[in-house]
Amino acid sequence: MTTLRQLETVIASLPEEEYRQLRQWFLETDWRRWDSQIEGDSRAGNLNFLVREAQEAKREKRLRDL
Repeated sequence: MTTLRQLETVIASLPEEEYRQLRQWFLETDWRRWDSQIEGDSRAGNLNFLVREAQEAKREKRLRDL
């Protein structure tokens, strides 16, 4: 099994272009995981409070343009 230290050593020795590709892969993977977590939270109703807050702010005309 590869250890974290072994991975760090390999990553540190990557040519610049491969390192850039690895960074891109990590970023995309992080975003996919984040999207999946948000979708799951939304389906479970864990974000309903945000909708309620926005609706309340709209009713009270507390919204402002960005």
